Parts: sequence; structure tokens; C-alpha cells
Amino acid sequence: MISFYKTIDNTVQPVDELVDGCWVSVVSPTASDLGFLADQLGVDPGFVQAAMDEEESSRIESDEGQTLVIVDVPSADPQPQDERTIVYSTLPMSIIILENYVITVCLRPLQVIEDIAEGRVRGVATHLKTRFLFTLLLRIANRFLIYLKQIDKLTSYTEMQLHKAMKNAELIQLLGLQKSLVFFSTSLKSNEMTMEKILRGRILKLYEEDEELLEDVLIEIKQAIEMCSIYTGILSSTMDAFGSIISNNLNIVMKVLTSLTVVMAIPTMVSGFYGMNVSGLPFPYFWFPTLVTLILVAVATIILVKKGMF
Repeated sequence: MISFYKTIDNTVQPVDELVDGCWVSVVSPTASDLGFLADQLGVDPGFVQAAMDEEESSRIESDEGQTLVIVDVPSADPQPQDERTIVYSTLPMSIIILENYVITVCLRPLQVIEDIAEGRVRGVATHLKTRFLFTLLLRIANRFLIYLKQIDKLTSYTEMQLHKAMKNAELIQLLGLQKSLVFFSTSLKSNEMTMEKILRGRILKLYEEDEELLEDVLIEIKQAIEMCSIYTGILSSTMDAFGSIISNNLNIVMKVLTSLTVVMAIPTMVSGFYGMNVSGLPFPYFWFPTLVTLILVAVATIILVKKGMF
């Protein structure tokens, strides 16, 4: 789907047709949408192809007056098998800067794009292409920070649930969060390299205000990388701790079951002796083997309790 937006009276508003200084938002593009970009707007076919690659890494390149910036954008994905389980991932978004337009291409709807399109982001100027790019990059960096805080809160909540009862759902959630942090860490470092390349000013012409905005983006990204590293360490330690707890609980259960087996084996042994078809057994009466069994069971139980087996 292709939508057109333009800043009018300091507010991003949708427009019905392509005009100079507008922002072209392409979400979940179809073949006809890609044809419009290549044929009507004259976008480099290589840039269009790169925008459709889900595995494309963050980078920036320029060719014949067109500039392509690809950055990784965070996304929250509830799992279909359990909607309470959330896994965070990243996907590439392409930003193509032409002489009169800025084009963004994303393979599925993203919160960052919706925020700008619905006017929830201040200071967006679609006709200032470089400024629009940096504003978008800053919003993406802020979204990383928001999701990292959500991961921290979700980790704390899951830990509380695990303290109450060890369940597979909570452990799977922690595993998903750990995987999410790995995705975030890789994408943030890749985005950081792209931002530093832009900051050199060799591909995009930077003005003083643009440099300050880009430096803010780099600061946010570095903060997100640091938070990601801290949360990864905490989650890794938490997973190791819960793994040790689960193993210890299993050992306790096995120890109790072994003790019960020993205690329950005593009546079987005594009754086995008195159940043999032989003569000469002392006190061949029902009360004697029962009494012996109770005494031996009591002695064995006391010994096992003192040894901490129960």
C-alpha cells in the first residue's frame, strides 16, 4: 500500500497525490507498488530490490543522486501458540531519498511509521529530506529503548511467576526474551555503524542542526546498546539460576522417592520371610512380623530423617 504525506502547518497530513516535498510511505508493497516506485518515481531497481530483502543488513549507499539508507527497526510479535508470550525481533526498513521526495519501504506495518503518519511526532518536516531522515532515525532509536524497558518489565514479571510455580510457559518466555536481546544487540550495532558513516558527511550533506540531531540519534543508540548488554547479562544469569533451581528440585524429588522406596521395601522383606513355606521361624504368629515391620520402618524413617533424606 502506498500513501502520501506532506507537512502542512507544521503537521504531517495525508495528501491525495504525489507532490514535491512529500513523504511516500510504502507498507507491505505489492508488485504494482514496486512498479510505481521504479517506473513513476524513477527509483533505482537495485534500491527497490534491496528494500524487499528481509535479510538486508543496515547500510547506506548513493548512486546517481539517489541515496538508500537501510536500518533495522524493532517489532513486537505475540506468538500464535500463546498470545501472552511476546518475542521481539527486528526487520529492515529502507529509506530512499530522491531529489523531491523521501520514500520509506517496510515489509509490514510498523509503529514508528504509524506514529509519524498520524502526527504523533513533533518537528517532522517532509520537505527537509535530511531532517526527516534523522527524525525518523531518532524515533527508531527511541522505539528500541521503549521495547528494552518492556523486556525488562516482562523479565521481572516472569521471574515472579516462576517463583510461584515452575511452568514451561514462563521458561519459554524468558528464552524468547533472551533471543530478542540478541536480535536487538546485533541490529543496534549495525545501525550504529551506519549512523557513524552518515556523520562523516561524505554521502549526505549535513547542516549544523542536522549534525546535532544525528548526534542525538547516536547517543540514543549507544544507550540502547548499553541497556541491551546489561539486560542480556541479567537474563543470562537468571536463566542459569533457574536451571540450577530446577535441577536441585529434581534432586530433592529423587531423594524423597528413594527414601520412600527404602522404607516401603522393609514390609516386603519381612512378609517375604514369613511367607516362605519353611518351618522353624520364631513366633509364627501374625502380630510378630507386623510388630517387627513397624519397628524396622520406624527406625529406618528416623535414620533417613536425621540424614535429611525427607
